[in-house]
Amino acid sequence: MSELHFYNSYTRQKEKFEPIVPGHVGLYVCGPTVSGESHLGHARPYITFDLVQRYLRHLGYKVRYVRNITDAGHFEEEGREAEDKVATKAQLEKLEPMELVQKYTNLFHWGMRLFNCDDPSIEPTATGHIIEQLSMIEDIMAKGFAYEVNGSVYFDVKKYAEEYPYGKLSGRRIDELLETTRDLEGQDEKRNKVDFALWKKAPLQHIMRWKSPWGEGFPGWHIECSAMSSKYLGDKFDIHGGGMDLQFPHHESEIAQSTIAHGHAPVNYWMHNNMITINGKKMGKSYNNVIKLTELFSGNHPILEQPYHPMVVRFYILQTHYRSTLDFSNEALQASEKAFRRLWEAYEVLQKLAVPTNETPGDAALDQQVKTWCKECADFMNDDFNTAKVIANLFEMAPVINSMKGGQIAANALSVATFQLMLETFKTYLEDILGMKPLQAVQSNHLDQVLSLLVEIRKDARNRKDWATSDQIRNQLAAAGIMLKDEKDGSVSYTIENI
Repeated sequence: MSELHFYNSYTRQKEKFEPIVPGHVGLYVCGPTVSGESHLGHARPYITFDLVQRYLRHLGYKVRYVRNITDAGHFEEEGREAEDKVATKAQLEKLEPMELVQKYTNLFHWGMRLFNCDDPSIEPTATGHIIEQLSMIEDIMAKGFAYEVNGSVYFDVKKYAEEYPYGKLSGRRIDELLETTRDLEGQDEKRNKVDFALWKKAPLQHIMRWKSPWGEGFPGWHIECSAMSSKYLGDKFDIHGGGMDLQFPHHESEIAQSTIAHGHAPVNYWMHNNMITINGKKMGKSYNNVIKLTELFSGNHPILEQPYHPMVVRFYILQTHYRSTLDFSNEALQASEKAFRRLWEAYEVLQKLAVPTNETPGDAALDQQVKTWCKECADFMNDDFNTAKVIANLFEMAPVINSMKGGQIAANALSVATFQLMLETFKTYLEDILGMKPLQAVQSNHLDQVLSLLVEIRKDARNRKDWATSDQIRNQLAAAGIMLKDEKDGSVSYTIENI
């Protein structure tokens, strides 16, 4: 397959990728709601779409990769109607909302750096684009597809569905939604249960609030992404990505409100990664199986048998096709760690081998097989970003490399061109596209960052008089040979005695 094809969630089929502007790609991915620590569930979409943008750049496209930060609103349509996650968590942690936002945004960025994810081209925030959201809401209202009740504004889903295919992305039917959507507190002001909020009136105790034509309030979750994506990528762009859990209601609502605002569908290709399960179960607080990234990397969670290196987690995720379910278990992660070590060691051996000087191969059959394995990598990536098959081909070449080192395969078995192709394939796919790094390099590069982060978390705990957490961090670091010292000026120093 010489041209890139991938699965369009909207049409439910693989399609040839044809950008709106030749040579350029506009990619939008829904970012995190920074009301708490990032967890294992966040790892898959951001590693997946990091791979996507890496491969698009490899193909020569100029990519504008926009990934937002949701730092306001994000109240759930199926939950407490006007709960703002950021404001609620800020009250629990006794922090100013933007102080909390900064704390968890920093933690998110820290995790992404450890996963070796490239920074997005633009990372807009919801609070930084209130004006754009208000403007879009007013436009939708002017066109008759939204209405105001008691200071809140709702999108009229039933009216939209009379003209447009509401539910096509997620496979939901409007008549079934009207029948099955449960009554929730505070929703009696809607015309229909399925209508979603574009703007919510802020209760008196609500911390984060902005002035609007309808009174003080805060934006709905869905309108944020429509406003930010259209501002930076235009009212029609190439690819919108996210996890499958966002198809409904988030992405379905994005399509509806953007279609009314712009007069046409906002996106040509929708991409969704599948979910991560934990030992066969969905991630959820009720199962006590939500693993934060700090816990994943430290091993400090009841489910975990050991710490897991960020590169091992990245490799594990990319070993499975992004549209397949991925089940997390200690056994699977440990097997993935061994596999990655074997593959990277083979790559290091390949880099040290003497380059053959012969133009013709000493083993024509082997030479042809190696060329086939290398050239198939592009075909696999062009067929819906199939990283699992790419990695399988790299593993096929590992024993050949090791046998060349051990002398079981002659040094001149491959032609110079094929040897160089194999070396280039490992460099291009393992490092540049899959985004892998050697374990020891990441460990040494990020040790100070990890320690600084833990010091900051402990400082925050002390400020909140959470002495249990503060002591736990200090004691566990001491057990690892890292001694913290609280200085008189309020700063914290550390010495590494044994690590």
